Amino acid sequence: MNVPYRQIRAAYTEESITVYQAYDPAIAAPAVAAQRFVAPFKRERMTWIKPSFLWMMYRCGYATKPGQTRVLAIDLTRDGFAWALAHACLSHPDRDGDQESWKERLRHSPVRVQWDPERDPHHNALPHRSIQIGLSGQAVEHYLDDWTVAITDITDRVRELHTALRDRRDVTGLLPQERPYPVPEDLAQTIGATTA
Repeated sequence: MNVPYRQIRAAYTEESITVYQAYDPAIAAPAVAAQRFVAPFKRERMTWIKPSFLWMMYRCGYATKPGQTRVLAIDLTRDGFAWALAHACLSHPDRDGDQESWKERLRHSPVRVQWDPERDPHHNALPHRSIQIGLSGQAVEHYLDDWTVAITDITDRVRELHTALRDRRDVTGLLPQERPYPVPEDLAQTIGATTA
């Protein structure tokens, strides 16, 4: 199957999209209990959300890295996700893009987008990219107060998957079903998504 170089793939429904973050229990436990991020989560910091489960597993080492031992699946409204994409700026300019326009957008955008190599279950880099979305300022406020539908601690499932990989078992049934996420053409241009 040919996967476009930069494509959002995610688990989603008609109303929501699932993204992932990993935290220390001191942040994760209150968030799950309140079903929204609360103190000691810091609103002032940029927070990165990832629609790719396997990229999150690469980043947190299957919940083994310090400060990332609890993995959360956060369901966001699709309207909120669209707002984030519409207000985004690439962290790095495209080679062919207008550098001055990019610098100006970067100064004013509360959302950063990075495209990093997607990973397989063993952390090997794949030939296509996965999106990481950094929220700051107004975008963090919306994320915490308006967009979050549900927060689920999936750490046990992550550890089960990690054990299965170590035991060389088939992990297909343990992975979320991610599929291409529909992005209107104007938003695809904003975030640098590709169709090939």
